[in-house]
Amino acid sequence: MSKPGQLVLVALRKMIASGELAAGERLMEIPTAELFGVSRMPVRMAFRTLEQEGLLVRFGGRGFQVRSVSAEDIAGAVEVRGVLEGLAARQTAERGLSQEARAALELCLAQGDQLFAKGYVTEDDLEVYHDLNMRFHQVIVEGSHNPAIADALARNDHLPFASVTALAVDRQDMAREYRRFNYAHMQHHSVLDALVNRQGARAEAIMREHANATLRYAEIFSSAAADERMKVILRPA
Repeated sequence: MSKPGQLVLVALRKMIASGELAAGERLMEIPTAELFGVSRMPVRMAFRTLEQEGLLVRFGGRGFQVRSVSAEDIAGAVEVRGVLEGLAARQTAERGLSQEARAALELCLAQGDQLFAKGYVTEDDLEVYHDLNMRFHQVIVEGSHNPAIADALARNDHLPFASVTALAVDRQDMAREYRRFNYAHMQHHSVLDALVNRQGARAEAIMREHANATLRYAEIFSSAAADERMKVILRPA
């Protein structure tokens, strides 16, 4: 995203999180571009990103509307994701990992080990980790061979940061982010160990606890998300 687009994105996210832009308020490209003194393209890109984040919804055929959402809504959706992914992990363990699935998970762990071995992470490292994390979770859900879980996750993922496809990073406290994501990566190791040993209850418990790391996104939405220090990494579902 261009620098003007990033500036508009940060400003709008701050206005939504602070309540300056109230739930239900409509946003149109031209007035917003005039407000920030930019062309329509940066505004259009910012709107699309905010829609992906779940902060805006399309309003009819024109413009967007600020979505009504609270930190409690996000926390609830994250907890539901933990239950669903925990169920997927249990069913995958009980069925047994295929050779292909095990190889894919082991590759994710090996690449993650390289990222965290140096004792710190950069923003670029976390971009890479985000892709590894998405793949790790995807393989487990697919391994359950239960399409109802994937369908339920897709319905639950519409809230901001409730999906594994979104990752929020605090640029001003990268030491804390290293600890947070390294801990999550160690949980991945424990999950794979449980899957390999067909320990369904253990795999489920770890995955449910693993989702709790995401609960910080609820804090981010209500406070730090409004600040320029935050970077949100998004991938298509």
